[in-house]
Amino acid sequence: MKPEELHLIIPGPLEQRTGGYLYDARMVSGLERLGWTVVVHSLRGEFPSADETAQDTLHRALASLMDGTRVIIDGLAMGALPKPIRDHAPRLKLLALVHHPLADETGLDPEKRELFERLESEALAACSGVVCTSAYTAGRMAAFGVPPTRVRSVPPGTEPARPAAGPGAGAAPRLLCVGTVVPRKGQDVLVKALARLKHVKWSCVCAGSVERAPDYARSVMALVQEHGLADRISFPGELGAQALDELYHHASLFVLPSHYEGYGMALAEALARGLPVVSTTGGAIPHTVPSDAAILVPPGDEASLSGALGHLLAGTTGNARRAKLATAARTHALTLPTWERAVASFARAIWDLSPSE
Repeated sequence: MKPEELHLIIPGPLEQRTGGYLYDARMVSGLERLGWTVVVHSLRGEFPSADETAQDTLHRALASLMDGTRVIIDGLAMGALPKPIRDHAPRLKLLALVHHPLADETGLDPEKRELFERLESEALAACSGVVCTSAYTAGRMAAFGVPPTRVRSVPPGTEPARPAAGPGAGAAPRLLCVGTVVPRKGQDVLVKALARLKHVKWSCVCAGSVERAPDYARSVMALVQEHGLADRISFPGELGAQALDELYHHASLFVLPSHYEGYGMALAEALARGLPVVSTTGGAIPHTVPSDAAILVPPGDEASLSGALGHLLAGTTGNARRAKLATAARTHALTLPTWERAVASFARAIWDLSPSE
């Protein structure tokens, strides 16, 4: 496949440390290593609510491109803005990059969910193709009127990682949760679940930005104080790759109480380190995490989450149960795609969905 030029349109700077932005950044650097020219356009405005500034900057970005230019637009930038997409679709090769549909976000009222479903369906209809970051999300595209022939699934890659060593001999089991502190990630459910396990030895680190949904983050931390867990649950905020690697390395198990995931990159990172996983059945999670390496519970069910964690924290038997899950995680880690393979698949998907003339 000969190298090509691609324009990527995203909301805000590419350097943001969420799963979606990390995926986008990996694809940019990977394509460039293959010889592609990739131009990133960072939009201003409010997303995904799509205020006037957002619509104007998306329109300007598209209007600045020559006819026939190949463009891929992150779903967070285009999902609620069908008009600029429709206006420029006849002259550009427009693709959508969908991490998960906007309407699948946690906490939307029915009116807002219906609005996002309608707007995203209109925007996707104007694109020549859609790249999704999981087979699960690719399957969801039918609900938005996108035929399977116009959809490609390109899951993230995962870096090989050293096996987790745990917190050290004699230390209490350490739980690790990695995810931006927003309602969809369910950290409030985790705190309530852990409050039921005060009689068990454990500590928990919840790594991730507390600034994207500050009201929610404050409510989660208030729950920690209310349940008297401030000395056992910490929130170090958004961390760089090296600091996160240290947290994974010294964890006993990984927990992600998300209501919904379009893939769950943090879950794959945990598996790569041989960590047992406790998570939910929300969205793509059961497709990302094999059942023999994890205990999955219904989203939002604090009692079931507490039971699953208690099962793995119960002294000697808990150690044995964690070891069994860890063995399966290490086996599954060998099957995870590399970023090099993911980038190659991404390039093929772009080529298939918007071939050169």
